[in-house]
Amino acid sequence: MTTVKRTAMKIELPQHSNIRTKQFSNELRTLTIIGANGAGKSRFGDDIARRYSDKVFCISPLKALFIDPTSGNSIGNSITGLYNELQAKTTYKIEAIDTEFERLMYLLMYEEFVNVIAYKQSENKEGELPQTKLDIVQKHWESIFPQNKMLRMSGKLSIVGEKDSKPYAPTRLSDGEKTVLYLLASVLYAEKNDIIMVEDPEIFLHHSIMKAVWDTVEQLRPDCTFIYLTHDLEFAASRNDSSCLWVKSYDALHQTWDYEMLRSPDQLPEDVYLDLLGSRKPILFIEGTDNRSIDVRIYTLLYPEYTVKPLGGCSKVIETTRTFNDLKSFHHIESHGIVDRDRRTNREIETLRQRNIAVPDVAEIENLLLIEPVIRTVARRMGLNANNTFDTVRSNIINMFEDELEQQALLHTRHRTKREIECFIDRRSHDIDDYVQHIRTLTAECTPRKLYNELCQKFRLYVAERRYNKILRVYNQKAMLPNCGIVQLCGFANKDKYLKYILSILREESQEANNLRQAMRQVVGVV
Repeated sequence: MTTVKRTAMKIELPQHSNIRTKQFSNELRTLTIIGANGAGKSRFGDDIARRYSDKVFCISPLKALFIDPTSGNSIGNSITGLYNELQAKTTYKIEAIDTEFERLMYLLMYEEFVNVIAYKQSENKEGELPQTKLDIVQKHWESIFPQNKMLRMSGKLSIVGEKDSKPYAPTRLSDGEKTVLYLLASVLYAEKNDIIMVEDPEIFLHHSIMKAVWDTVEQLRPDCTFIYLTHDLEFAASRNDSSCLWVKSYDALHQTWDYEMLRSPDQLPEDVYLDLLGSRKPILFIEGTDNRSIDVRIYTLLYPEYTVKPLGGCSKVIETTRTFNDLKSFHHIESHGIVDRDRRTNREIETLRQRNIAVPDVAEIENLLLIEPVIRTVARRMGLNANNTFDTVRSNIINMFEDELEQQALLHTRHRTKREIECFIDRRSHDIDDYVQHIRTLTAECTPRKLYNELCQKFRLYVAERRYNKILRVYNQKAMLPNCGIVQLCGFANKDKYLKYILSILREESQEANNLRQAMRQVVGVV
């Protein structure tokens, strides 16, 4: 393919709700317009299309495959418009075609016939046939779907799949295969330097090929400016070189929009950033890796008013929450984080809470399932005596903690000593001599045995006074939930069944469920 210099242009944007002067984009070759359903992004695109109606070429995979092309009013140029123009001037009439996709196939084959006739009438029969749009489309479409081949048979375009299979019409392709064919072919009909406006560019495309397809489409028309209208944030993140505009809302009365041009910061991954902006809800960054993790399953139900975003480990939660809050003046979205308490000191916890990062009053997320209100609620629901059930579980956990008391104290000592050493080493020094002298005092400053003895004394007091909540706050033990007796007492097969039962309660709208949610939220600390 001949390399063509990519063009860029400024585009006059629709009227902003809060700005009365005309707004223009920077010079760009692609603009991705994102927004939640109902935010007004389609009207936003229509407004641009009307302003540049003589230069806009509109394509929509959804409309092309399923909507009658004669319905509705079109803005700008389109495949249907070109088809209608051709039908008006040609003497070869055909029956009505149901979809724009079929009209596109007609245009492709019509060009084939014209080229063949011109070749036959030419005096020079030694040269090759001129390259057609279908030749270009075939090359790229077959590279994306190598198991399929295009054939020109009996004056029609046919597809042949696996070896020895019978040829069939393009209309029998899958929606995804037809969409790729439509996209590759339709952009070839745009005029030079047109604005190609694409509605729902992600539809029918599997995520594994979506980026490659659109990279190819853009390369086919480097002279054109592409404008995408989408609510799919994976697609938006795939357009690496695209400017991104976020449509927040539309004022139908005054026909104005609230929108912002986005410049995704380097500190926050683009896909995460766009995902959160598109939600238009406050954000809750949490630990956990995916939607199956216990953190996501619990916090999504405890905080339905938030967009819950798992980020993996606690360090990622802390850093992302800080970065997102630093940008609050730009996106105006509240954000919080939640990290496990683990073995953090009160000073560490206070520092995190000042940064909008909640640290629950239990050592880890599993311990949240063992707080008193949860145990009592489940026991009552299962027809058990709530007092007896809670007393039994509390006794079992206290006994388990007592048996592991010294080991738990050692784990806490190791964590705190490590943090003390890190802070000690990071202290600024005036010169190397000062730093060397500072390091020599390290062993004198760190007193792990003293800390260990103090922790053992405190933990023994928790056991002696049966301070159940205090123990849940410091006891890190994954085996605590299956071994404490709650699963067996309530008749569940395993701890996952116990978790699922609690989640089912949290999904309810009953007063008991609301009380349970409030009790758990109070322990977590995000209000």
